[in-house]
Amino acid sequence: MLETLQEKPAALGEPGGPVGGDREPGGERDRPPDGVGGDPARFGLWVFLGTLTMLFIGFTSAYMVRRASDDWGELAPPPVLWLNTAVLLLSSFSLQTARRRLRGWDLSSATAWLGGTGALGGLFVVGQVAAWRMLAARGLYLATDPHSSFFYVLTGIHALHLVGGLGWFTAVLLRFRRMAVTPGEDGLRLFATYWHFLGGLWLYLLWLLFVY
Repeated sequence: MLETLQEKPAALGEPGGPVGGDREPGGERDRPPDGVGGDPARFGLWVFLGTLTMLFIGFTSAYMVRRASDDWGELAPPPVLWLNTAVLLLSSFSLQTARRRLRGWDLSSATAWLGGTGALGGLFVVGQVAAWRMLAARGLYLATDPHSSFFYVLTGIHALHLVGGLGWFTAVLLRFRRMAVTPGEDGLRLFATYWHFLGGLWLYLLWLLFVY
């Protein structure tokens, strides 16, 4: 009986036992959880992107229903939209290059490519304003017909979120300038996820508005 009581603490303290497995430094309880759920910032971003996706799904449903109405008018896309599309795609390419350079410990080059991403993003917003002005010059405004209404609303919401992305870009660029990043790690992953999402969303909107 005495031997049994003496053996129990040793058994409980073993690395594989219930106490040793919980308290041992470097054990499974000390490791950060893997996946999206283990990173609050990443989880929050995906929740936001999911909400944004649902918003545009709702707009898509309304668009399809409204498109069947008798007062629907066809809208010719302003030519500058294709230039805007190329600019946005180039900004994603620039961002991916910045990520590769950062993982390769080339912080100065990564900063330069990241700056290119921001410049192209700003150019895209300017191009969107130019597209709206072109439509206005044709006499097509928000309330002219359902097609022009959806164009202004959908591209306007997209541009608003892209301006928000430029605000995030500014914060990231300031971190780069302060050398507050760790070369060799993907410090741009969250920002890149958001930026590429907006790029994919833009391609979808073009298809919905002018191809579907």
